[in-house]
Amino acid sequence: MALFAVSTDSTSDLKKEYVQKRNIWFVPLTFTLEKDGKIEEGVDDFSTQQEYVAFYNKVRENYFPRTAKLNYDAHVEHFTKMAKAGVKDVLHFMISSGLANTITITVQAAADVKKEYPDFNVYAVDPLTATVGQGMLVGLAADCRDNGMSAKDTYDYLMNVRNNIQHCIIPADLFYLKKGGRVSAVSAAIGTMLNIKPMLAFDKDGKLTVLEKCKGLKKAYARVIDHIAKAGIDEKNIVIVVHTDNESGANELAALIEKTYGVQVEITIMGPVIGSHVGPNSVSCCWMSKTTREQLHASL
Repeated sequence: MALFAVSTDSTSDLKKEYVQKRNIWFVPLTFTLEKDGKIEEGVDDFSTQQEYVAFYNKVRENYFPRTAKLNYDAHVEHFTKMAKAGVKDVLHFMISSGLANTITITVQAAADVKKEYPDFNVYAVDPLTATVGQGMLVGLAADCRDNGMSAKDTYDYLMNVRNNIQHCIIPADLFYLKKGGRVSAVSAAIGTMLNIKPMLAFDKDGKLTVLEKCKGLKKAYARVIDHIAKAGIDEKNIVIVVHTDNESGANELAALIEKTYGVQVEITIMGPVIGSHVGPNSVSCCWMSKTTREQLHASL
């Protein structure tokens, strides 16, 4: 019998089939697309590849995407549903505290639900990442649960390994990250100059930082290989390439990683909430490393 439940929102970019298969409690975020005063509302719970592609095509057609974090009421509703179902302990994952203050809302909502359901306990896991890095931690939590570990032991384990989740994020440009306040205007200007491809990563505090500036995608992909070599891949051999409707670019990078390191690379598409801040045509790599982010970034 599982000793705790695992819960996350759609900033983890886990596909619906995986969430159902791994018995993960899930709550989706919402987004809007705006063009010429027209607003379309959507929910980040896509089921098919076509839905993801249609979203990015609209962004390419100058529909501007906006997102909203999961608010207090939505957290209370989600946690109350779990408590009513008999859940006692839960590890809940949200977006990095370096990008949003969702963890503060999570903690407050959990405390208020606990007043009505005293046996209900939430371990709020700040992943210090988002999208597939966050999803990677959710998957590890589900593994620990299935192996009979306690909520507290799993929480402690995840707090220890979260800074070993490395990223090389290669947006087509930094326009969307600038508009969302995730990078500065100065950093954003880099991406428009001389075919420069900025490479970003999450730092030890879960904030996005520009690692370096690469001349073109080929050079950027080669630098991903270099970063993996410096950080190493841990014994779980977890490597994921995630894209925002750039399947050919994702396949190219995955093939290069597989050829160089002999590991099987998972390829997936980013959901609309995180994808809204990255923009179409990006390719990113995320992996579990032998070294911490601080050690890797200090060596660059």
